[in-house]
Amino acid sequence: MIIEKENSVVGIEYELKEAGKDEVIDSNKGSMPLEFITGKGYIIPGLEKELEGMKIGDTKTITVPAAEGYGEIDPQAFQEVPREQFEGIDLQKGMTLYGQGEGGQTIQVRVVNFDDEKVKIDFNHPLAGKDLVFDVKVVEARPATEDEIATGQVGGGHCQDGSCGCGH
Repeated sequence: MIIEKENSVVGIEYELKEAGKDEVIDSNKGSMPLEFITGKGYIIPGLEKELEGMKIGDTKTITVPAAEGYGEIDPQAFQEVPREQFEGIDLQKGMTLYGQGEGGQTIQVRVVNFDDEKVKIDFNHPLAGKDLVFDVKVVEARPATEDEIATGQVGGGHCQDGSCGCGH
């Protein structure tokens, strides 16, 4: 089956590097494939667009420009906050901290700079402003079921053996 723009269940193995660099940033080779349904916005747009038309067994090196990945660096995403908000934390330039956003979601910030009174933090995604290179292999490609399309989850959010209490 060929991967469609929407409603294909896709599983990929990938290795991710920043363009022009040799260091592997992320990889799932040798472990579980990354599974998602196309057209649902689960992976960065530039990668999803390039997977369209591929089929099981296909491999490809895909370069995703920053604008189609995690976006350009947003100058509005830098903020200065009072140092006392970091009480008990041994701050270091470049360190990543995790907190809770207004909606309860986990947010990640990077410490840009600090002094005795203020801490400058960056809310941009760590890969914002970077062109990315993915080496991908398609290991699964099939049409999504009606349940999967409705729930947006691979497997449709149901266990098929009844162990989830759904009675199937």
